[in-house]
Amino acid sequence: MITFRNVKWKNFLSTGNQFTQIQLDYAPTTLIIGENGAGKSTILDALCFVLFNKPFRNISKSQLVNSVNGNGTIVEVEFNVNNKDVKVVRGIKPNKFEVWIGDTMINQDANARDYQKHLEQQILGLNYRSFTQVVILGSSTFVPFMQLSTKARREVVEDILDIKIFSLMNFLLKNKNKSLLEDIRDAQYNYDLTKEKVNLQEKFIEEVVNNKSSLIAESQQKLWDNRSTIDYRKDDVKALEIDNENLSFDAEERLKVEQKLKKLTQTEAALQNRKSEHDRQIQFFQNNDECPSCEQPITESTKQTQIESRTTKIREIENGIADLQRMESEEQDRLQSILTDLETIRKNDVEKAKILSSIAELEKFNATLTEEIRQLESGDVTKTDYEKLDNLKKMCDNLESSKLKLKEDMIYFDVARNLLQDTGIKTKIIKQYLPIMNKLINGYLSSMDFFVNFNIDENFNETIKSRFRDVFSYANFSEGEKMRIDLALLFTWRAVAKMKNSTNTNLLILDEIFDSSLDATGTDDFLKILNTFDKENVFIISHKQDMLIDKFRSVIKFEKVKNFSKVA
Repeated sequence: MITFRNVKWKNFLSTGNQFTQIQLDYAPTTLIIGENGAGKSTILDALCFVLFNKPFRNISKSQLVNSVNGNGTIVEVEFNVNNKDVKVVRGIKPNKFEVWIGDTMINQDANARDYQKHLEQQILGLNYRSFTQVVILGSSTFVPFMQLSTKARREVVEDILDIKIFSLMNFLLKNKNKSLLEDIRDAQYNYDLTKEKVNLQEKFIEEVVNNKSSLIAESQQKLWDNRSTIDYRKDDVKALEIDNENLSFDAEERLKVEQKLKKLTQTEAALQNRKSEHDRQIQFFQNNDECPSCEQPITESTKQTQIESRTTKIREIENGIADLQRMESEEQDRLQSILTDLETIRKNDVEKAKILSSIAELEKFNATLTEEIRQLESGDVTKTDYEKLDNLKKMCDNLESSKLKLKEDMIYFDVARNLLQDTGIKTKIIKQYLPIMNKLINGYLSSMDFFVNFNIDENFNETIKSRFRDVFSYANFSEGEKMRIDLALLFTWRAVAKMKNSTNTNLLILDEIFDSSLDATGTDDFLKILNTFDKENVFIISHKQDMLIDKFRSVIKFEKVKNFSKVA
């Protein structure tokens, strides 16, 4: 039994920086009234947020933060479950999530998702869907049971009947089956591999006994072939070493060539600069008749002398550049030859390493062949060979036994999974409770003067018959009639939960139920049902205060003061 004590919030939706607190176990029936936008329905979002980290209405979490203050959103709820006092605190900006049992806060080392799962599964014993089917009913965003998918209906009923554990067990068995299949495949592989080793060992012993001479000759031939191959490969190694010796180069020579190339390049650049300077001077004398510095006239003879002199120097420089370029080409060829030889030496070293590695492998194999020949020549099959065969056979027998045991386990798990599927033990339990559920539903409908024969089957499909045996579905009825069905189902789930002690709680909150679909007669009938509840605290949120205010033990009025919601 979950007994909710109180809930309080601040900086939540339209509530300001002062806590709004509602005592949840104060009166059997409480009416919550107020103008539109005053904050009457805030309690629904506050409870859903603090317990399940999501609002009741279809809004985002960020919209829960008071838009004026912009931070410091806190919701706290206190309740008693299994004689333990529990407090849950959840906040936004900054984020906060604490679960207290008595004066001790539950360790928060786990991640937020696991912490939430612990709250729902280990403390509350219900999730968001169950909470919104059994504890609160709203006229706006609430999805009634009859409008849920078949899968969602099943989950609600499983939560109420406290048989969700079978789904968890089925999930665990599914994973176990997967692991068993892998183990069986591994066992089969190891068995096949060991069986092949047994066959090979038996064949080996048989061949040793029956074909000793041919085996010796075959092994010796392999030995000789390998030795010949080793000799050839050693010759290849020597050839590579000789090639490297012939290709050896002087590192100092390479450095000298590179330095000489650098100097030649620098000299060529200097000559190109001198040539460019003479070209500019020739253009100057060709294009100017007076000196720009002294402004004295330049005679034609002076111009001609300067141009001829500098033209001669340019030809000399060009000849020098040509000589330099020829020298550069020669040195480049020398450098390329050195680099080519170096690359060839590197490739030879790589090839040499490969050959030496293959020689080592062949020599290792030859050692094995030599030992085999020695054993063959020494006489019969050794005791070790027979011991090896016996060990392999024992190993094969053990692997076969393990494989058979795993297959037996798989059969048992398959049977268990079949029992734990929706069509198995869960359906049997649901069938046991269906008569009770249907009786309760029809009883509540009769109490609200809605006389039909309502039945749901193990697949949670409804059959509704009138007193004249006409068959209807939920969709055939008016909104007022649908509301009566929704209320009857809500009360039924609460009654069944109380029987099972699964999601049994003192709290029931109904949001604007009387403001939409229920007429005056339906309202009176509904209130009669509420008055039959024992040890429960029912909260009704409504605009119809004039019609309802004298029918409730307690009244809470919300109002807006300076754009902030508060209890009047």
